[in-house]
Amino acid sequence: MYQKRKMILDARAKVLKAMAHPSRLFILEQLEKGERNVCDLTEMIGADVSTISKHLSVLRQAGIVTDDKRGNQVFYQLSVPCILNFFDCVESVLSAQANAQVACLANSPTE
Repeated sequence: MYQKRKMILDARAKVLKAMAHPSRLFILEQLEKGERNVCDLTEMIGADVSTISKHLSVLRQAGIVTDDKRGNQVFYQLSVPCILNFFDCVESVLSAQANAQVACLANSPTE
């Protein structure tokens, strides 16, 4: 039973690892608005084409984005747009952390 569960957890970890980079998160935000090609993303991020292509490859291999080749260009889109719902949960964690820090500071003695 553990092996089956481990396979599921490994698959989840692969998706999370693929998203664990600020540029990739930015790419996902941009793809939420619509499909983009490497040139569009390169201009937005300010990195070279090979770097953006590598980020897109990681996202594609994790199943987060799909690609569509049209002539000389490849366009990318989210394979499952609900992946961005995950960010709502992340924002809740960040908010809870900030609130805990504020509460800690409010309760600390001042000199």
